[in-house]
Amino acid sequence: MTQESLESYSHENRMFPPSEDFTKEALIPGIEAYQKEYAKSIEDNEGYWAEIAENLEWFQPWNRVFNGDDRPFFKWFEGAKTNITYNCVDRHVHNGLGNKAAIVWEGEPGETDKRVLTYWDLYREVNQCANALKDLGMKKGDRAALYLPMIPELAITTLACAKLGIIHTVIFAGFSSNSIRDRVDDCQAKLVITADGGWRRGQVLNLKSIVDEAIDGCESVTDVVIVKRGHGDPFPCKVKEGRDHWYHRMVQDKPIHCEPEPIDAEELLFLLYTSGTTGKPKGIMHSTAGYMVYAYQTMRTIFDIKPEDVYWCSADIGWITGHSYILYGPLLNGASIVMYEGAPNWPDSGRFWEIIEKYRVTIFYTAPTAIRAFMKWGESWPNQRDLSSLRLLGSVGEPINPEAWMWYHTVIGAEKCPIVDTWWQTETGGILISPIPGATTTKPGSATFPVFGIDADVLTEEGEPTETGLLAIKNVWPGIMRGIWGDKQRFIDTYWCKWGGQYYFPGDGAHKDKDGYIWVIGRVDDVVNVSGHRIGTAELESIFVGHPDVVESAVIGINHDIKGQCLVSFVTVKAGIIATEELVIQLKELVIKEIGKFAIPEKIVFAADLPKTRSGKIMRRLLRDIAENRAMGNVTTLADPSVVEELKRKYSEN
Repeated sequence: MTQESLESYSHENRMFPPSEDFTKEALIPGIEAYQKEYAKSIEDNEGYWAEIAENLEWFQPWNRVFNGDDRPFFKWFEGAKTNITYNCVDRHVHNGLGNKAAIVWEGEPGETDKRVLTYWDLYREVNQCANALKDLGMKKGDRAALYLPMIPELAITTLACAKLGIIHTVIFAGFSSNSIRDRVDDCQAKLVITADGGWRRGQVLNLKSIVDEAIDGCESVTDVVIVKRGHGDPFPCKVKEGRDHWYHRMVQDKPIHCEPEPIDAEELLFLLYTSGTTGKPKGIMHSTAGYMVYAYQTMRTIFDIKPEDVYWCSADIGWITGHSYILYGPLLNGASIVMYEGAPNWPDSGRFWEIIEKYRVTIFYTAPTAIRAFMKWGESWPNQRDLSSLRLLGSVGEPINPEAWMWYHTVIGAEKCPIVDTWWQTETGGILISPIPGATTTKPGSATFPVFGIDADVLTEEGEPTETGLLAIKNVWPGIMRGIWGDKQRFIDTYWCKWGGQYYFPGDGAHKDKDGYIWVIGRVDDVVNVSGHRIGTAELESIFVGHPDVVESAVIGINHDIKGQCLVSFVTVKAGIIATEELVIQLKELVIKEIGKFAIPEKIVFAADLPKTRSGKIMRRLLRDIAENRAMGNVTTLADPSVVEELKRKYSEN
């Protein structure tokens, strides 16, 4: 990526300070308060995290806050014993919050599918589930795979596993049977928890049959627990005698109290698998105490969480965002959370705004891909609803382009809600770079500054500070991954491969502007070398989306006989706009203006939609498969697999 192109991409002139009203009531009230706490968190990192940890409950205190003797296999709160479920649920019941709403759940079918679980309800149901798991012979250190839709039982079973020290691996309920098998085999799970089915855009998903196919031949699995959905029997499934157990029967007579297992600080809490374009999925390991402290503190400070808030993160618990900022982070802070099973445009494109109005949501956290979809569907949908309850907005999953940021700010936030544009990864456990809402003046498209306890910088390959280069985390934080399950060397080679292993390398490129703001450019492998020119695909995507007729774009690099690589752009226009040759010319002119002729894509393909997972991420590897005429990879996780065939047709015609 050239310096000239970055001038247009990241040097935003628009700046948005938090309002005086928000700052006055904020946990971190103003930039001076932020700077003071940030300095303290860096200068005395161990002392800072020890002080934060004192807000939670421990069965045995630590004898050492941080142990970095065996780098990069770090330990936090060494010698301590605690239990994250005790801190998420039991602690609040004991402290008088039992009647407060913990989970407000609504299912896709709408009016007939909703439940409210207070902290007392959650306490009772988690304990009954934990006692049932004990009766199955599950114990501390065993692994359980959870393949469930976004229903309360997903939260309940996850928390029950954590209460007993059972290592959970939640598998997004859109993965194929092969993907489930890979994960179950890798961690040698003894138990699989699933449901007979789920809903998606009014269609039935037969989850149990997918699990049956997945675990056929998996010798480690001894038991399968099935959550039965209501409303008659829309989800027929086979039950294998002796192995399969109906959840409702298993828990119905169990005691409502269960003593929490004292868990050593460094014992594993969960595995969460990530997969790239190639290679075996990586089982990211997160330990108990460090993750707990980090999820608690980032939730508290970045979302400015208050007792009266109603918080909604639209992600799925099957991803790290759901672990940290649907389940553990909010519950550690005693929050009331909205949980939704369904699509953002079913039964119509106003579904999210209907939910915000209905439950008076105050904090909303979603992905840029979703925001761009909302833009495409038009302002009329949110404008039909009362969104005045919102006081804070968040963005997660990928860098947000300035135009989407501004739409979010103006249309959804009514120009009064701070936006926390958060950067982090499965591997980091929690947010590392983000505005602090009562303190940070934001720039559209920038994640701004490191959060408390994080020392981030932009470095060259040689480790020197630079304006544009590689994102590096120069210190260690409690929520950092503890390794890759069963593969120590892969952990070292992937994340500690640069700068002599002294800094964590997340694999992202970044730019630091003249004001010190950090702009995450995207994966280093999403930087394409065209005739010797390094071009960031995220930059081109931002340029295209800057056109008033374009709502979304995905840019990829493919092999080229002469240039080495060339660029291909897939573009989605707004509803009612006809994609013409004139629009192609305009988009090319924008590229010439913002970067130069060398960055003009070889092809611009107009698409009604792009291949996305059900969590909203664009699967760019499938676009590369289409462009290079390769056999298609796994498409079972797509929200709409039919998009791929339509794109193949459009690409061949272009």
